[in-house]
Amino acid sequence: MSLRSLIEPVYERILAHQCTAVPRHVAIIQDGNRRYARNRGADTGVGHRAGADTTERLLGWACDLGVEHITLYSFSTENFNRDPGELGELFSLFREKFLATVTDERVHRYGIRVRMVGDRSLLPPDLLEAVETAEAATIGYTRFHLNIALAYGGRNEIVSAARRILADAAEGRVQPAEITPALVEESLADGAALPPVDLIIRTGNEYRTSNFLPWQANGNECAVYFCAPYWPQFRKIDLLRAIRVYQERIASA
Repeated sequence: MSLRSLIEPVYERILAHQCTAVPRHVAIIQDGNRRYARNRGADTGVGHRAGADTTERLLGWACDLGVEHITLYSFSTENFNRDPGELGELFSLFREKFLATVTDERVHRYGIRVRMVGDRSLLPPDLLEAVETAEAATIGYTRFHLNIALAYGGRNEIVSAARRILADAAEGRVQPAEITPALVEESLADGAALPPVDLIIRTGNEYRTSNFLPWQANGNECAVYFCAPYWPQFRKIDLLRAIRVYQERIASA
């Protein structure tokens, strides 16, 4: 048994004891799957599957800690420029994982509602069908929320909301004086509006938020935590460290 394996459980308990304030909404930019695979001489599919395993572990950690909303930046609009072979692997993996939520015992035990956030018109039909199947199977749950950002771009989301509001105004359903921040939030994600983000986490040693939830995060002046591990290597310790940063931010506000 290594020294690290002895120390980490103790450190994790210390961090958990320190985290007395838990954010309601945590958004995560899952970065580093491809670099993780490349460092191991494996193809990108290995990295994406390892990242999916981390996502499943994260969901349990977050629910146990009481984080009500988790939003995962899984696939951006810019990611469509990737190699067709990698895209096929990713879409197949997304489809598999969405369908798995229907029978996942933890999803039903915790009461997790699964939703997609993003441009559905860009998804392959079989993936969109899997998304809608998962959403229908969990629509009655309200305790926890897992939001998967697919084909997502933050600026596109705001532009689409503006178009919807303008269309309603043209039809007389909305008056100019009624256009408020609350109305914009309601119009974001075509009615599937997310609550304000309290904490953004980005893995993979990248220090930018990459057009992720700009209205919900920047407007709320959320805490941001950047960490070095690639997403497949993300641990509960890293999540607890991020929550500690959030706690320090609200204490100094």
